[in-house]
Amino acid sequence: METRELRYFVAVAEELHFGRAAQRLAMAQPPLSRAIQQLERRLGVVLLHRTSRAIALTEAGSVLLREARAALDAIAAAERRTRRAAADHPGVVLATKAGASSELLSKLLDAYAAEPGAVAVEVMLCGPGQPESLLRNGRADVALLQRPYDTTAGFDAEDLHTEQQVAVLPAGHPLANRPHISMTEVEALTDLPLPRWPRRDGSYPDGPGPQVRDHTQLFQLIALGLACAVVPESLQTQLRDVHAIVPVPDAPAVTTVIAWPPHSRSKVVADIVRTAIRL
Repeated sequence: METRELRYFVAVAEELHFGRAAQRLAMAQPPLSRAIQQLERRLGVVLLHRTSRAIALTEAGSVLLREARAALDAIAAAERRTRRAAADHPGVVLATKAGASSELLSKLLDAYAAEPGAVAVEVMLCGPGQPESLLRNGRADVALLQRPYDTTAGFDAEDLHTEQQVAVLPAGHPLANRPHISMTEVEALTDLPLPRWPRRDGSYPDGPGPQVRDHTQLFQLIALGLACAVVPESLQTQLRDVHAIVPVPDAPAVTTVIAWPPHSRSKVVADIVRTAIRL
């Protein structure tokens, strides 16, 4: 398979529409259709169910979509890390979710800066799910991730910190003074639906909750009485008196991990990982 074919297939599989995929790829639709047909013939499988009105992935197509994304990310990562290695002023890029693990991040940057031979650390603060993607595609060299929201599959990782989760409600809500609340009760709050976070392809899952991109937007919606959320307890530092916090004992614990590519031989990454573990 060629890289070009994988890019074509991912575009079609994500758009589920040849016309939109062709626009996204800045090419005409007929050669795109022929390329997908050629890929199917070479593999000897049907990747897409086609009708006059819709396109759907087959089971084989779903597998190729996952594998193609991983392959394209690996190629992009190789290109970016190679260029960074040749830079006149070497540095390292650390990705983390904006607002998450703020205290740990601050201590980590200070402690690493005091290490002999420390280099500049570029911190990329991004939305939920993005640090993992940035690490996979090579835009980041190391990342702070949070399980179970992020997956560390395919990375080397070390656990750093585990914390419980809390429900964030508007101040004055009838449940705001409870000593604790269950996940079932949170999910049943029809007046305060849980938010919908974007998937990797930018689309949002179906549901009644508002679409959100970051915690600043989410906490404002909660203050307005339009949503609730279950978040790691360390995010309490971002809340104001218009919010109420209620522990959720049966919510899964959140573990902050430091992750890096398993084939990395970067001394800088190794030094940052050691510093994080020591903290």
